[in-house]
Amino acid sequence: MSSKGKVVLAYSGGLDTSVILKWLIEEGYEVIAYIADVGQEEDFEAARAKALKVGAAKVYVEDLKEEFVTDYIFPAFKSQAVYEGRYLLGTSVARPVIAKKQIEIAIKENAQFVSHGATGKGNDQVRFELSYYALKPDIKVLAPWKMESFLTRFKGRSDMLNYADQYGIPVTATRKKPYSEDDNLLHISHEAGILEDPNAPCAEDVYSRTSSPDQWPDEAEILTLTFENGIPVKVENKSDGTVKTGALTLFQYLNEVGTRHGVGRLDMVENRFVGIKSRGVYETPGGAILHNAHRDLEGLTMDREVMKLRDAMSLKVAELIYNGFWFAPEFELLMTFMDKAQENITGTVQVQLYKGSAYPVARTSPTALYDPQQSSMDEEGGYDQKDAAGFIRINAVRLKNNSSIRGLGASKKAKAA
Repeated sequence: MSSKGKVVLAYSGGLDTSVILKWLIEEGYEVIAYIADVGQEEDFEAARAKALKVGAAKVYVEDLKEEFVTDYIFPAFKSQAVYEGRYLLGTSVARPVIAKKQIEIAIKENAQFVSHGATGKGNDQVRFELSYYALKPDIKVLAPWKMESFLTRFKGRSDMLNYADQYGIPVTATRKKPYSEDDNLLHISHEAGILEDPNAPCAEDVYSRTSSPDQWPDEAEILTLTFENGIPVKVENKSDGTVKTGALTLFQYLNEVGTRHGVGRLDMVENRFVGIKSRGVYETPGGAILHNAHRDLEGLTMDREVMKLRDAMSLKVAELIYNGFWFAPEFELLMTFMDKAQENITGTVQVQLYKGSAYPVARTSPTALYDPQQSSMDEEGGYDQKDAAGFIRINAVRLKNNSSIRGLGASKKAKAA
């Protein structure tokens, strides 16, 4: 049978993408498997061997960790992008860097198609496909979980397991866990399966990135994070003298220390872009430390009105990242805004790690807007307290006017009664 063309498949080595790889070959495509290393714990050589055994014509294993940190994690965190006030976007931020390299491989291999294993109910299908089209408008996407021929053949997990058995595809790791996980340098998520009941507390053995409460140290550790224009450039552990620089090394160290103290756990129900609510359990140790430290430094260095505008735009940035619009023109515009807002965010923050928390305790900056004399209860510092009387009277004008109208309305109601 002649080939229908080349397809670059985002391949994880798990049940779904292994079955998809074999199925695409059966459908007549030449499949190039692409494995993105974004910091997940995985035996990449074993995954490569598995893809070749299943029938991949070629396998790419791409180390994207450094790019992931510098071009995706740090821009998102300097924007204070938090989805629905809680989620630090661990899965969402990884998708565009994965999609970008997949398109680069498709161009290199002259492949007409790209494919992924994301389901038709989730967010990842949107994130991947919007990124594909933004980066290469003429690319064709094969999304099996939205294709009738695939859905007819695989009505559920048992059909996929039987298919894997039929073709000798190993699925041991997949059988072990009754829930779904996404692991990368920024976080690990746990959802579906036993976690689909939002009223069922998450069992302790589900958590894998952060230590259990009974293992949390009884002594706090103090980290000093140094920022330049909103980007972390150094971390120093005041407790043992460890110093780390370089984006990837620094972030990996934050993960290491945060894991030890159980920092960054989150259990929430969120709103997916497709309209479904889902429960997710997340572990983001390094990200939680970075988020808290960065926000704290902004309090010292960012103008009040700039912060109001930035906070409003942060909501939009988080929404765009979550919904898959990293490569959209409005996102590029917002990043220009965020770069400007971060020009003075330079300095250091001391963060205390203790019993699951990352608590900023001290901060300093050469661009601080804080004036200790103005804030002092003992010094005038160029601020005349008597001026506050006029300030209050002016701000009270509209309150008095509204009070008069409300009072008049109440009086009329009383007379009518």
